[in-house]
Amino acid sequence: MVNEMGARAEGYKQLDEVIRQWKGEPGGLLPVMQQAQNIIGCVDEEVQNYIAEAMDVPVADIYGIATFYSLFSLEPKGKYAVGLCLGTACYVKGAQLVLDELQKVLGGVEIGKTTQDGMFTLDATRCIGCCG
Repeated sequence: MVNEMGARAEGYKQLDEVIRQWKGEPGGLLPVMQQAQNIIGCVDEEVQNYIAEAMDVPVADIYGIATFYSLFSLEPKGKYAVGLCLGTACYVKGAQLVLDELQKVLGGVEIGKTTQDGMFTLDATRCIGCCG
């Protein structure tokens, strides 16, 4: 836990540099949020509040962006992302069975969640062009 806190503090130092670069710039909020996602690993409530205060913008604006764009995560993601297509063609071909097995192997993790060890995040996707 101490390492996580230290890593996050270091992340905020890096984020401060990004904020200094973009504060007051039209459209600057999005690149700040993208860098926050890259540096800290998510744009959770704490990060949203930090950015809002540092950039003098309402946290509602940040939350709106974070929940509109799928590239932002409100929770930390695992080291490895496991995505499984649940589109119609894949579902008909047994995607649910694959999902059930993946969830067993990953300790019962739910879609959109990360394993307790922080290694894997299980996500459902739509067509990725690999229908067999």
